[in-house]
Amino acid sequence: MANQRNTDSLAALKGSLEGIDTFYVVNYQGLTAGQLSRLRKDLVEKGGRLIVAKNTLLNIALQGQQRDFTELLHGPSAIVLAQEDPAGVAKVLADAGKGNDKGIPAIKGGMVEGSTVPVATIERLASLGSKTQLQAELVGVLSAHLSNFVGVLEAYREKLGGGSTDTEAA
Repeated sequence: MANQRNTDSLAALKGSLEGIDTFYVVNYQGLTAGQLSRLRKDLVEKGGRLIVAKNTLLNIALQGQQRDFTELLHGPSAIVLAQEDPAGVAKVLADAGKGNDKGIPAIKGGMVEGSTVPVATIERLASLGSKTQLQAELVGVLSAHLSNFVGVLEAYREKLGGGSTDTEAA
């Protein structure tokens, strides 16, 4: 018969993974309590969450959702859920790893928007800006192109000898 604490932990873990399509598996061994606390706080600020559980429980919870990460779940492992900003959460993990001489937490792999990805992809994702920054850049690029397009249309209208606009008539 299963240990009641493990059964409860598994149920809570499955509940936490419900509806999550982006997460990272990390090695957290070697972090002090203070570093782990700071990492958790930084992750929460980016909409992430660090869950430390036994590898067996993590494996069962993930396989129950048709996600097989057996090859990554060796040694001390934690799972980092990224609910709002996958790039921001990956950046927090990368920055925390650069912030100490051991490179911990070390990313082992993960899943981004439902697709299993290797460490290199997660590191590349971490090099991007936050979701808000990327959206702002996109808006800037689009507005610049629209402004250029309006300028071309106005020049073409003038070339054809078009009439005055409302601002010119005033």
